[in-house]
Amino acid sequence: MNEKKETAVAVETAVIHTQTPASHHREHSSAIYMTASFTFDNAEHARALFAKETEGQIYTRYGNPNVDEFIEKMCLLEGAEAGIALASGMSAVFTAMAGLLNQGDHVLAARSVFGSTHQILTRILPRWGISHTYVEIDKPETWTAAIRPETRLCVVETPSNPALDLVDLAWLGDLCRQHNIILLVDNVFATPILQRPIELGANLVMHSATKFIDGQGRAIGGALVGDFDLIQELVYFMRHTGPSLSPFNAWLFSKGLETLPLRMERHCDNAQQLAEYLETNPHVAWVKYPHLPSHPQYELARRQMKRGGGMVTFAVKGGLEQGRRFLDALNLCTLTANLGDTRTIATHPASTTHSSLSEEERLAVGITPGLVRMSVGLEAIDDIVADIAQALAQSAA
Repeated sequence: MNEKKETAVAVETAVIHTQTPASHHREHSSAIYMTASFTFDNAEHARALFAKETEGQIYTRYGNPNVDEFIEKMCLLEGAEAGIALASGMSAVFTAMAGLLNQGDHVLAARSVFGSTHQILTRILPRWGISHTYVEIDKPETWTAAIRPETRLCVVETPSNPALDLVDLAWLGDLCRQHNIILLVDNVFATPILQRPIELGANLVMHSATKFIDGQGRAIGGALVGDFDLIQELVYFMRHTGPSLSPFNAWLFSKGLETLPLRMERHCDNAQQLAEYLETNPHVAWVKYPHLPSHPQYELARRQMKRGGGMVTFAVKGGLEQGRRFLDALNLCTLTANLGDTRTIATHPASTTHSSLSEEERLAVGITPGLVRMSVGLEAIDDIVADIAQALAQSAA
């Protein structure tokens, strides 16, 4: 009998070849297990499964072959010990907080967090006696001073949404270890292809799989990966509260991961070129992109991220009204509440994704009225630049 020998391969190769064992049909691509439950051989088999004395599937809210395959790939990419898949990115954020925090605990968070994360911290967790303190993303001294004896969790996005500010993860990882604080990093913008927070000290990494992981705007989902013991706490919370991921969505995400390295290469190439062009456009007030030398944290970005990512932020001269005219003049680029798609997407955060924040809160994290967030797609870069150039010209006319 011939047996295939296991050899050491690159992570990208391992992800492509990691999949659920084929059935008797010998399918090349993983089958989709659209079933609510799984059968037991007999009463003893059922008892042993529920008692965790043997491994196997029970109920799709608990686990599913497609979900398991997706999470195994995510753990490979992030260098994580374990993980869980959730129904959305925000369910991943909430599960991490609600599953680990208790009454009286305190959360340390970078002020630059997504609008819905802000709502959880400011309006939902306080109902259960869980407090938070915001700190400035680029001022380390404010982080150390804000730590309390009851600080249990630290939450950051890097690069941040939408201002593309960075947190020095190696420094923050050391700080959190010194104070026995769990570090949760939102790695949506960078993806594990460009940045691996666990290697820099993170305990948990969160993803909205809806974005670059899927890559085509097809499905909603999320993932949490990290330390085994923390994930086990979250498995308990997830199983009994139910924010589980659909098997079909998990199948889509798993297939998306197989092309993620190639897609991120093109996203980064296009975003870099677009950012460099925007710096020369007379209708643009400023541009932020992590791997532009003009980014205030350029050296950190070069050290922490392999490439600059697929997101570019800039401000249109003329403020809110000119910014709206710019969006309305776009032809190729689309307007939608998503990012990480094959198609280039323009968003006006002040009136959409971060509209739940007050104007003062938006300005505090760099969201000016004319700020535009571009999720740079996979189209030919000349076509992307041409559309943005003509829209900028029209908005200024």
